[in-house]
Amino acid sequence: MIVEYIRYQLKQHTPEELIAAYRKAQESLKAAPECHGFELAHCVEDPSSLTLRILWTSTEDHLQGFRKGSHFLPFLAAIRPFVGEIAEMQHYAVTDLDWQR
Repeated sequence: MIVEYIRYQLKQHTPEELIAAYRKAQESLKAAPECHGFELAHCVEDPSSLTLRILWTSTEDHLQGFRKGSHFLPFLAAIRPFVGEIAEMQHYAVTDLDWQR
């Protein structure tokens, strides 16, 4: 499993606009077999900063499967206005250090 983090630093849009865009885009993520989950978090200290966390089966499945598949274009159409406000978009391998209560 690979985790993709997309961090937005909004300058032209409101957090509510980004959240609304992802309400539409989520249908494409849910329909994609390469995607195993996602969450969108809003920074408490900086309201213009939001981070999307997406679980992918692998980096290759994300880049070659999802992005070249039928679910990507509707996803991109929903979030395209916010692409210029992406501060980070990277894939991370999860380590064995994890704990939750």
